[in-house]
This record gives sequence, C-alpha cells and structure tokens, in this order.
Amino acid sequence: MLTAGQILQLIRDGACRTRKELIEHTGLSRSTITDRVDRLIDAGYIHECGVASSGGGRPPSVLDVDAARRLILVADLGATHARVALTDLAARTLAEERTEMRIELGPEAVLSWVRHTFQRMLDRAGRMPDEVCGVGLDVPGSVDQTSGRVIRSFLMPGWDDYPVGEAIAATYGVPILVENDANAMALGEWWSTWRGSDALLLVKVSTGIGTGIIFDGRIYRGVEDAAGNIGHVRLNEDDDRVCTCGSRGCVASLASGHALAGDLGVGSSRDVVRLVQAGDPAAISRVQEAGRTLGVVLATAISLLNPAVLVLSGDMAATGEHYLTGIREIVYRRSLPYTTRNLKIATGSLGERAAIVGMAVIVMEHVLSAASVDAALAAEPGAVG
Repeated sequence: MLTAGQILQLIRDGACRTRKELIEHTGLSRSTITDRVDRLIDAGYIHECGVASSGGGRPPSVLDVDAARRLILVADLGATHARVALTDLAARTLAEERTEMRIELGPEAVLSWVRHTFQRMLDRAGRMPDEVCGVGLDVPGSVDQTSGRVIRSFLMPGWDDYPVGEAIAATYGVPILVENDANAMALGEWWSTWRGSDALLLVKVSTGIGTGIIFDGRIYRGVEDAAGNIGHVRLNEDDDRVCTCGSRGCVASLASGHALAGDLGVGSSRDVVRLVQAGDPAAISRVQEAGRTLGVVLATAISLLNPAVLVLSGDMAATGEHYLTGIREIVYRRSLPYTTRNLKIATGSLGERAAIVGMAVIVMEHVLSAASVDAALAAEPGAVG
C-alpha cells in the first residue's frame, strides 16, 4: 500500500500525471488514490494545473507539485563572500543578495547577517516566515550531517563544532540542512547541466581547493563526511610553503587561489583572475602551472572514480581556459586512455551561483521526499494512518 509521500514521488517523477494514471500504475482503488491525492492537495504539496487529453468523457485534471505555495531559504557562505536566496519549491530563485564578507568574522556575525537578510527578502517579496518549509546553508568546511555542526574548518577559525543548524532553527522551525560548499556546487552544476551523467566530479578552486562528487544524482560524502578533501593531499613535503591545515606540500598550498595570490604579490584569488584577464604573462604562466599541479591529483581521482564529467568551478574558473588547460594536460597524460575517452572537462555553467542552486535542490529533495512528506502529514491535526 503506497503512502501519500510515495504517491507524490510518482507525480514528481512524471510517471503519473492524473488520478486515473495513478490508479492504473499502482493498482490501488479509486477511493485510496483520491484520499492520498486530496491530502497532498490540502497540505499544499500538489495542485491541479490544467487538464489532460481525454479518450472520452470529462478530461482528467493534471497533477503537479505546487511549487509556489512553499518557500526555501538558502545561504552560500564562502571564505570572502556570502550569498543568500529565496526560492520556490522547484528551486527557482525569487530573490537573491550577495555581499563581501569574510567568514573568519565568526559564526555569530555571519549568521546574524544571514538571518536579517532572510527576513529582508521575505519582507520585500511580501511573504511570511511560516511559508518557509526548509533552510539550507553551505560552508567551506566539512559538516556533520546529523548535527549540522562544522567539524573541520581550515578556512573558518571559530566555527569548529559550532551548531550552525541550531542557530538558524531558533528563527525557523523547519528542517535546517548544512552542507559543504563544494558538494552543494557539484549538485547545482549536475542539476542544471549534467543530469544525464551518472557521475560528476567538481573541483572548486578559490581561496582553497575542495571537491564535490555526485553519483546517480546524490552527493557522495564518505564515511566521515570528508570525501573530496583533495586540497590537502601532500605532493611535496619538502616545500617551504605551509598549508592552512598546518602541513607542507599540500595541493592547496601550491595551486589554490590563496597560493597563487601570494606568489604573484596580490591580495586574493580574484586579484589573480583580474591579472590573467588583463593578459599578465606571469599570472597566466603561474595559473597554468597550478592547473598542472592540481591535475596530478585529479588524474588519480579520475582513474579511481571514472566520472563522466569533471567541472572546474570557483574563482579560477574565471581565468577562462588557462587553469583548465593545465588540468587537461596532466589528466590526459597520466590517465589511461579508456578512462578519459568520454570524459568531459569543462568550467561550471552557473558561476558563483552554483552553490545556491545546489543548496536549494538539497532542501527541495529533502522536503519533498516520501519520508518527510509522510511525517508532515502524520503530524497534522486529525491525521489518520
């Protein structure tokens, strides 16, 4: 006996568009399907949106997710920026704001700005907090998925073990999901451009280096929520440069935006991008070298995971082909030909918005999952069975 939440998945997937199709597909009685569908409509999960063609008699009503009735709030917190967005339940952006903000200011200051900006966006859109059904935040560090706490944060002094989820839940009594930024970016790029691919590897190169891995439309996090930390693979322990993690010779200390900025005598990874875009030969050469350095580790990752797509995102993606050229050179040279013959290597299509899109999708999938929907319906006053 399928639950209302499971019926919703059939509608979301496009397997069934009408009550008649649900009856035929599931084998459930008309009264059972009517009950499930009515509960989903009353709770605001789906609505009737037009009619389907009829083989005779009254045309059946088409059922679809009611994306406009509920809202999602998301925040992308980078090392030097913060971006927040208000989306509908189809992960479509309704409002968005961005500011330059260093995450090292600490959780109280950064999350206070996030909460105030969330409320400002709701006010401007004329919407109420009780219309929000979920909140998502991503950070440049590893996150404990159960507690919503940051567990490893080389770029985030003061954030270790901070209850990010609890800090937002105090304002919104809805599911609060906290994620690593590279994971969110990877899902955003997969959702927007590469949904036909079974496996995607995204490498984010900005202040630091992080990686997001998508298998069959899901984020792969690893046993300790630490999958993708290739920025701290050591390539040369004799190198004098010390990484943010305290070790020497890490990929991040050699090829990140922070490392490039130090080598070129500028303040940030974005300054490096500006030099490259202006045609500075020293910057172009150093960026290509950094791409080759990162390519050494990525060649191993590609041989191990055999993804269909490798996406370069973050600030260094804005150098055009320069950083990507270095990556391609080493990846193709060091990998077996049959592991790369169908590999697509590209820059991200969403730019700085990748994590915002990814977080909205993460929250949407959670809120609309069969388990979440059934739990919400069971908690409603007067709910039965």
